[in-house]
Amino acid sequence: MLIKTPICDFGKSAKKFELKSVNNEIIKLDDIRGENGTLIMFICNHCPYVKAVIKDIVEDCKNLEKLGIKSVAICSNDSINYPEDSFDKMIEFSKKHNFNFPYLTDETQKVARDYDAVCTPDFFGYNKQLELQYRGRIRELKDLKPINNGESDLFKAMKKIAETQIGPKEQIPSMGCNIKWLNN
Repeated sequence: MLIKTPICDFGKSAKKFELKSVNNEIIKLDDIRGENGTLIMFICNHCPYVKAVIKDIVEDCKNLEKLGIKSVAICSNDSINYPEDSFDKMIEFSKKHNFNFPYLTDETQKVARDYDAVCTPDFFGYNKQLELQYRGRIRELKDLKPINNGESDLFKAMKKIAETQIGPKEQIPSMGCNIKWLNN
């Protein structure tokens, strides 16, 4: 089911978390906090929207790190009913796409709920005070193919945040598959 992200709730504080990475390390919010900003992404392995932009995500995160912005990706999907999003598959997916940022599993889905994540991909761009400044798309897609026209919306927004600590007023929602919630 196609879902769009809500409008950015400017200034909302990032919620603390402690999750296991594909490298079997426990990663906390403070571990991935960037000097000039932090990007928290909710993604998964099987979503066609994530697959369509995964190369852009990896490239943007590499370039954002040069601007003092650190990134992290979190998979919160129900891996029982969606085995493609299992921890082992997360390890494969991160290696296949050369992730240069931690990829974390949110088995209880508490972090996704704390952030009000709705879809994959769902991008949360924070300034250095961990105040939300961006909740938009990475770039335009047409028929699940990126429209490559230079820097992505995500990169431009995060670059502005790194420089000014304020995100763009106009933001186009990200869209993708809904988070696969546990049946509990």
